[in-house]
Amino acid sequence: MQQQRVLFLVEAAIFSAIALLLDILPFLSINLWFQGGSISFAMIPVFLMAFRWGISGGMITGLLFGFYQLFTGAFIVHPVQAFLDYIVAFALIGTAGVVATKIRKNAGNHHMKHVLVYVILGTLVGSTLRFLSHFAAGMVFFASLAEDQPVWLYSLLYNGGYMLPSFIASAIVISLLLWKRPRLLLRL
Repeated sequence: MQQQRVLFLVEAAIFSAIALLLDILPFLSINLWFQGGSISFAMIPVFLMAFRWGISGGMITGLLFGFYQLFTGAFIVHPVQAFLDYIVAFALIGTAGVVATKIRKNAGNHHMKHVLVYVILGTLVGSTLRFLSHFAAGMVFFASLAEDQPVWLYSLLYNGGYMLPSFIASAIVISLLLWKRPRLLLRL
């Protein structure tokens, strides 16, 4: 039991650090906007932790990733905005773990098509909840940037512009990884 707890903590720290690297390395992410938001592979390690350890593993890894984001150049206009855009949003990626049991069960039974369906569903859940947190922060704290369009539309286009491609890229990469290496789901 103690060995599993140590493994969990070590993996959460390593996977969150990998997420940060995937986000800040210039050749692995595309920065779209001055205020933040990039198309990157950074959610992949958080999703992998969510699929390996469940919601708690994913949310802790996402939370750590969010804290790392805060300390490495976050765009902050208000403490509540920082909380929504960095702490809540990145922790919510981990909710993808809601399908972790189904993924591991189907991988154990070699039903890889079912694994891929649950992977896509899990990445959709985590990405959507992260998007909603960014969307809410955008509507409240970045309304002045909307200019002549409704603030909800501005926030939708701004945050959807990087979240949708990031979701698609993450779902594809994780699906390929788990198709070729389903052992990545095992906690040794």
